[in-house]
Amino acid sequence: MVTRLPIIENARDDGGGCGIAPPEDAKNGKSRERKRLPKWFKTSLPVGESQVRYNETKSRVNENSLNTVCEEARCPNVHDCWGRGTATFMIAGEVCTRGCRFCAIDTSKRPPPLNPDEPQSLADAVSRMGLSHAVITVVNRDDLPDGGASHYKDCIKSVHEKSPHVGLELLCSDLDGDKGSLALLLDGLPLNVFAHNVECVPRLDSVVRDPRASFEQSISILSEAKRLRPDILTKSSIMVGLGETDDEISDAMRELHSAGVDMITLGQYLQPGDRHLSVDRFPEPSSFAEWDREAREIGFSAVASGPLVRSSYRAGMLWEEALGGEPVVTRESTGSAVSFLSTGLIDQGQTI
Repeated sequence: MVTRLPIIENARDDGGGCGIAPPEDAKNGKSRERKRLPKWFKTSLPVGESQVRYNETKSRVNENSLNTVCEEARCPNVHDCWGRGTATFMIAGEVCTRGCRFCAIDTSKRPPPLNPDEPQSLADAVSRMGLSHAVITVVNRDDLPDGGASHYKDCIKSVHEKSPHVGLELLCSDLDGDKGSLALLLDGLPLNVFAHNVECVPRLDSVVRDPRASFEQSISILSEAKRLRPDILTKSSIMVGLGETDDEISDAMRELHSAGVDMITLGQYLQPGDRHLSVDRFPEPSSFAEWDREAREIGFSAVASGPLVRSSYRAGMLWEEALGGEPVVTRESTGSAVSFLSTGLIDQGQTI
């Protein structure tokens, strides 16, 4: 039987990727008038051992009819991440109970029931792909008493039992702010990284996110996760281009660090379809490099900042950086992330 994970069907764009929803399906028949992408929106392909590993992973995916968010969302970093043994999967269904204005995932108050076979299917997929690090992302399930926490836990435990050598990262929902559900989820969970994205600066919550979500609630969940499991690294992500100011980005980063968040990623928001928020601005790579520098000065133990960075960008390598390893941005750069730590120029669209 074909192993098929819950994913977003028929995504067709190169602007999505891990942690950012793919664009609307063309079946909606809506126009997609979006701003033209600046010339710096490009990446380079892996070479050497990374290219070999990407080819091996791609072959396993095709041979086993597997599905990942990486491919379905046409993530611009799929070659880079697969070439380093990292892939992203989405669980708990294809329908979210929330309707954030940046996200193209379908919304319903009553999504289909959870698939009881999903934990084993996910474990099989991770094993067959031969990964070293897996990111498990979820949809919001406000329809469930625990927000989906017990199901998320079952999925992660199943992967660990079958592939104990694989590093695991959970990109979690806010569980509707329920700290009891969070405690249930994290108790004894074999996890390297607990991630939850604040998405935008606090002022834009009401414009960007579903009314049930907020920067304050996200901070509360991240802070509580660190309190419950100080042995697990925490991570969050901010999208740029939604109407925020540079000062607001700086303030948001400081709040995240004060909440005990260890790792941060910053990336460009891209409009999935015409019913979603339009892009307010395209900061140049030099701005992302400045945010990278500022984040490091604030005290984050690992940083990835760039136009094509997504929340799970080089997730395994970012975890290693947070443990004291070499900064991600200095290791075989593909242009997605930029930093003054790298060698090169950041001027008028040239990436490092």
